[in-house]
Amino acid sequence: MLLGALLCPCNIYAGLKIGWSFNMSITAALLSYGWWQGLHRVKLASSWGILENNLNQTTASAAASIAGAGLVAPIPALTLITNQSLALWQLMLWVLSVSLLGVVVGLFLRPYLVAELSFPSGIATAETLQNIYEKGKEASRRIQALLTAGVVAASLKIFDSFSHGLAKFGIPGALHVSIPATTKASSTLSFSKLGFALDPSLLMLGFGAIIGPRAGVSLLLGAIVAWGILLPWVIAQGWVSIPQATPEVSLFATGLEWLLWPGVTLMVVASLMSFALQLPGLLKTKRKSLTLSSERNISHQKPFIALSLLACLFVVALQITFFDIGIFEALCAVVLTLVLAVVAARVAGETGITPIGAMGKITQMSFAVISPSNPTNNLMAANVTGGAASQCADMMHDLKAGYILKAKPEVQGVGQLLGVVAGSVVGSVVYTMLLPDPKKLLLTPQWPAPAVATWKAVAEVFMHGWQHLPPHSTTAMGVAAFVGLLLALAENRMSSAALNYIPSAASMGLAFVLPAWNSISMFLGAMLAALTFKYAKTWSTRFVLVIAAGLIAGESLVGIVDAMLGVLSFQ
Repeated sequence: MLLGALLCPCNIYAGLKIGWSFNMSITAALLSYGWWQGLHRVKLASSWGILENNLNQTTASAAASIAGAGLVAPIPALTLITNQSLALWQLMLWVLSVSLLGVVVGLFLRPYLVAELSFPSGIATAETLQNIYEKGKEASRRIQALLTAGVVAASLKIFDSFSHGLAKFGIPGALHVSIPATTKASSTLSFSKLGFALDPSLLMLGFGAIIGPRAGVSLLLGAIVAWGILLPWVIAQGWVSIPQATPEVSLFATGLEWLLWPGVTLMVVASLMSFALQLPGLLKTKRKSLTLSSERNISHQKPFIALSLLACLFVVALQITFFDIGIFEALCAVVLTLVLAVVAARVAGETGITPIGAMGKITQMSFAVISPSNPTNNLMAANVTGGAASQCADMMHDLKAGYILKAKPEVQGVGQLLGVVAGSVVGSVVYTMLLPDPKKLLLTPQWPAPAVATWKAVAEVFMHGWQHLPPHSTTAMGVAAFVGLLLALAENRMSSAALNYIPSAASMGLAFVLPAWNSISMFLGAMLAALTFKYAKTWSTRFVLVIAAGLIAGESLVGIVDAMLGVLSFQ
């Protein structure tokens, strides 16, 4: 629980920066091995066994994945639209209720899916555990690489904080555009003003190493299209207003008002289309799925049945109490969760990717019919579905690792429950301290929060209608939707080898709502990792992802402390 509490803020930080979170199972396994085996060497603890480690990483992973329960998407989106903020204790209970629902659904699905599907992250975790217990020195080397990367990233971030920000190196050059005289703005837009710069942050390099070259190239392509082509053209048309004296980074907020809409459309349409194309295969019930595993099936035990009913009642009661959602709508959210969590778990099991965005958007569209023009119902009902489906799918990876290692599902279930308790408490505290004023801090270069922008945009369309969007943005959304459909169709029909040459629509759309320098840094990280895999495959397989995780953890933890100190000093 303590280790999960330490890793949980990293995903909160990552979610507010780039809208993604990461599975922390392997990181937790390495850190716990180093800690307990270190104590064992000096005779302060018994030897740390592989099943103990599996329980530990399961618990820590559940805590770290708490960001998916709404803290970096629908919850702040609700504040931006309605000004409603939950008190800290309410936030803890809400996040816990959503996560608890996901855990019980995952435990119920375990005997049906865990033997049939691959769950790549779960296999990777099990293989890592088996590897480090077979080769103790290998574990020591990986732990050393993880900690060294963390210290380097943390040190650079500390230096950055004390020096009041390391300067970004702006890419030389400028664009000259014909701007309407009524705007009284400069006709010269420097590349640095548009966001094209090299950022000294190691965090984004770590993200890039994890997401891979296809996503990295797609991010760079999206940044060029959005911030290098579309924004200057939109400014030239007079569709957005920029002040006469514009600071170097202020065009992010200006451009985001317009670029948000095609970017969100590209992400949402591509995700839903990709999901729809996979659905027929997912719905084909295999004979193996209908036969329960020969292992002990905890879903038939009375304590589990009682816990499941409690989880459903808990989340329904909080929807009614905290958000004044009607009982019918609250029950609809739970029913949708039970259905879509199954689909999310199957997608995660086959591809390794949890379709959180698609699950949430399906619920948002459903509630646009069930409860039209009500942003609270739209966001928070979707929060239940998206958050619980995310937790369920993430937990299935850990249950797969336990299945391979022959761990008891009851023990893993207890670990997951304790993990979400720790994550709910720590994650809510971190969120509250990082964002004392979400309306002022979010959708800025410091906290781009692309997931928040996406959820907010969808809710606003259903609330206000298309006529309230920025000038001519609906045309751009139509083009983005068409491109998203084409890319999703191409992804579905291409072989795995050819897929590397097709841009990722989700990554391109993400670049529309991130500062261009973030996309550039992630591109560089992805390319650096790809080169090391090409020329030093064995070394890269052992260390690249571990080093990337260290960079992310080191900088994010220091960044969180720095942000909290800034808030406290301001107060």
